Amino acid sequence: MSLHTPLSVADAIFIHPDRPAPKFRPFKALGHFRKLIADKEDTEQVFHIFECLPRKSFVPDARAFIESEAGQRLMRDEPFLPAILDDHEALRRLPKGTVAHAYCDFMEREGLTAAGLVAESEKMRRGKPRYGDQIEWYGDRLRDTHDMLHVLTGYGRDALGEQCVLAFTYGQNRNFGNIFIAWAGGFELTRRVKSDAPVYAALKQAQAFGTAAPKIQQESMVNLLAEPLDAARKRLGIGEPTQYHACHQAYRAKGIDPYNFLAKAA
Repeated sequence: MSLHTPLSVADAIFIHPDRPAPKFRPFKALGHFRKLIADKEDTEQVFHIFECLPRKSFVPDARAFIESEAGQRLMRDEPFLPAILDDHEALRRLPKGTVAHAYCDFMEREGLTAAGLVAESEKMRRGKPRYGDQIEWYGDRLRDTHDMLHVLTGYGRDALGEQCVLAFTYGQNRNFGNIFIAWAGGFELTRRVKSDAPVYAALKQAQAFGTAAPKIQQESMVNLLAEPLDAARKRLGIGEPTQYHACHQAYRAKGIDPYNFLAKAA
């Protein structure tokens, strides 16, 4: 099965008639969250949580964007983002200081690829059909811009940084899965690691940034990648994550590495 969104997505129907209606299953989401806490690299669990906690506004939001001039243009010009995001050779040809270089630096440093995130989401879809409709393209675009959010916001891939990116994403789209993981994860951090780090203030700040910014998944990634990073952050209204940095300072003051503190606490 191909991991690629069909290139003819702009000509596809909006929603396939065989696509089942999403079901709200909070207790099942809690089970997947427990697995995620046991192994934060088990990204598949995140997709299960999102599936269990759908938002009612997803379909109307997707329709409004897809039927807009910008949505129609992006379906034609950017049908499959991983092909663009993983072409680091092409991205490195853009001027230094651009979002493209920051994105490549981040992904290479962390050993990540956009295709890898696709593969994780495909694990959840095992045995399930792909419908090739436009709403599938929109959902995939939400997935494929996740690591770009790390770059634009300045939140790292430490446990708190991941929760902050999810809080930012909730501010963008009000998806219950994002805020559930963000706040449940924040509670888990405060439970396991005793400090005066302002964890909840960091999450609130991240959510506020997401609410204030235009929806990143509706931006042209080609154009965004070519922007200077500082200019892009200013245009999008993404401020300095001061509360997140304050948390890191509080952890380090206690001799705790914020990128490995759960293992130390255990």
